[in-house]
Amino acid sequence: MSDLPFRAHVITGGFPLGQMAGHDHDFARLRLLENLERQGVRCGVGNDFADIERWLPLARLLITYVAGPVLADPQAAFVERWMAEGGRWLGLHGTSGGKAARVEGSRSRTMVKMAHHRALGGFFINHPPVRRFNVDLADDVHPLMRGVPRQFEVIDEPYMIEVQDLPGSRVLLTAELGPDPGPAGFGFVYEKDTALLADGKTRVIAYQKDVGEGGVAYVALGHAHAPDCNVQSFVDKSVDPEGKTPPMLRQTWETAGFQKILENSVEWGMARA
Repeated sequence: MSDLPFRAHVITGGFPLGQMAGHDHDFARLRLLENLERQGVRCGVGNDFADIERWLPLARLLITYVAGPVLADPQAAFVERWMAEGGRWLGLHGTSGGKAARVEGSRSRTMVKMAHHRALGGFFINHPPVRRFNVDLADDVHPLMRGVPRQFEVIDEPYMIEVQDLPGSRVLLTAELGPDPGPAGFGFVYEKDTALLADGKTRVIAYQKDVGEGGVAYVALGHAHAPDCNVQSFVDKSVDPEGKTPPMLRQTWETAGFQKILENSVEWGMARA
């Protein structure tokens, strides 16, 4: 068991500073804190990674739900050392994103891979419009997946995640989403779909990787928005026949599968399992 203090640290927030960046961080923060409170775990909170060098040594579990904020290069190295000493990091949804750069001669943008993604072990490429899809359990032995249904349905952003070290990571959840179905010009530009697995249909939705005595886990699910932070111009017809975006979207958070993963994450992160 880790010698790190029996506390967690939760970071939820968007970018630029104080902005929601298309996600209901207040909702996510509340649900994450409620989950920790139910399991008797004290925690600190933050809106981005500022001062993480001060706060992370006080915790053994880091949980992040962010849309824009990323670890600066020295912070990424610090987090990697913290994990090597026994710390565990659960990254949710937008944690795999970060900075987007303009493509020269175009109005399009492309995601920029950083040291943050090296530490997390995953890199967001793009996502098609919000849709309804099935998530499949790929590893029913890992502590994060105990009691998770073999398949559950979500309405979410179907993230395209490039796993940085696929052979060295445990794939926990997958989805048969196939090639990017997004309309031309939707989202971000990428040279190659490095998130699609060799079978041409499967994408990794969650993985876990050991780092020294600790490790990192990432779950791509968890999109949530409210009317005042909705930036989805339209959704897939599997959500609404006319493509109209629901003003409030929290469906994934209400599924038994996602709730069980969050519950298990505290057991895993606090080294109880």
